[in-house]
Amino acid sequence: MNVPFTKASACGNDFLIIDGQHAPDDLHAFSKSICDRHNGVGADGVEWLFPAQGADIHARLINADGSEAEISGNGTRCVAAYMVSQGHNGKIAIQTGAGVKHCDLVAREEHRFEFEMEMGEPQVGSEFSMTLGFAPVHGTPVSMGNPHYVVFVSEFSPRWQAEGEEIGRHQDFKQGVNVEFVRVMGEHDIESRFYERGVGETQSSGTGSCASAVAAIAAGYVKSPVKVHAAGGTQVVRWTDGKVFLRGPAQLICQGEFLG
Repeated sequence: MNVPFTKASACGNDFLIIDGQHAPDDLHAFSKSICDRHNGVGADGVEWLFPAQGADIHARLINADGSEAEISGNGTRCVAAYMVSQGHNGKIAIQTGAGVKHCDLVAREEHRFEFEMEMGEPQVGSEFSMTLGFAPVHGTPVSMGNPHYVVFVSEFSPRWQAEGEEIGRHQDFKQGVNVEFVRVMGEHDIESRFYERGVGETQSSGTGSCASAVAAIAAGYVKSPVKVHAAGGTQVVRWTDGKVFLRGPAQLICQGEFLG
């Protein structure tokens, strides 16, 4: 079965976009296969597109390990870029597992796009500590429609990936959790590292950037708007009137057919 795909990236967080009419019976196993970076196309996840009621499209996200996630902010922005490239206007409503997200096109140059997306109302929990194998850790739980645990650091540990993996599978998080390590740089700037549920280390994260900024604002470390700097690039998070807005780029990289 030849499956056509479009590959897109948002600050190094890469996704395959596939029309749901090509969905195989085992969506999870197929997604894991096509996301493999050695024997597949390679990606952090697949955004499967289906018809939607009350939105322009329904995007169903399957992670690189075959698990399903509620939403990816970066992945949703990649879907918006794909939709614009197919002739849709610059205002796109995308149904996700975390509700309908509205993406507004801010700029475009060829296959490069910039959007601001309304991410909804965050839920910031009370800080709590955990005892892990490497050391005690103290962080803030944040929900952006998916779960996050934000840990503030003065410097990034050389083994932060291993720490993120251990936090992500801790018994306190029954459904797993996305982990952010955050270093405050200034009144409107933070730097983040992301270890995502079902993927591992990523160059960037849309919902993770939002969770990082929201936790930093709630703690009084920074003020909105916040530039979130990551290995893959910078995104801007606004938290105003109770709602979070995420602004950042998305780039269409290539199209092809998977022969798997």
